[in-house]
Amino acid sequence: MLIAGVIVLCVLLFVLAILAPRLSRHPEQASKRALGLGGRGASKAPGKLGEWLAKPFHKSTKAAGKSADAGRDVRDKMPV
Repeated sequence: MLIAGVIVLCVLLFVLAILAPRLSRHPEQASKRALGLGGRGASKAPGKLGEWLAKPFHKSTKAAGKSADAGRDVRDKMPV
């Protein structure tokens, strides 16, 4: 379920960044904040378990940022 949600989020951020690059910054930051909160909560588990539980949240945060950046790059390269 988390994987499908992250995929939908990345696609949404990508499309939004192509259509309105400035307006895509706020949803990108909100998604990073929400995923960061999940990662911080998961990292409270003891030992290696905390690292393992937080890893999907950190990777998802990176993916959301990369997809929004890619959308803005595509918009910059458009001849419009």
